[in-house]
Amino acid sequence: MRVGPVSGGAHETGRLHEDKASHRRGCFGDRGGYPLLMTFTRITVRTDQMDGVPCIRGLRIPVATVVGMIAEGMTANEVLDAYPDLELGDVQEALHYAPEAVRERELPLAG
Repeated sequence: MRVGPVSGGAHETGRLHEDKASHRRGCFGDRGGYPLLMTFTRITVRTDQMDGVPCIRGLRIPVATVVGMIAEGMTANEVLDAYPDLELGDVQEALHYAPEAVRERELPLAG
């Protein structure tokens, strides 16, 4: 996983903050219309926060929590109601980040 700086909370400012990181993941070939290289600007990993667990925009809301809520049948609006600091774009990016994170590593499977 490669990590680099991303613009601050207001992504429009263009200022770099060393405490935030965007993830660039390479996709090999055509992955259902996704570009060959995806950039995740709302996903942050900080070793000094949540032990480096991928979170949404530096908030202490793990990507896995958001994805898990959707997997349990909640709608994006229900997730947003549960976490008022989140935006719809955060939920959407978490859902795009999850399959890329799984593609990047082998997970133990039963059987």
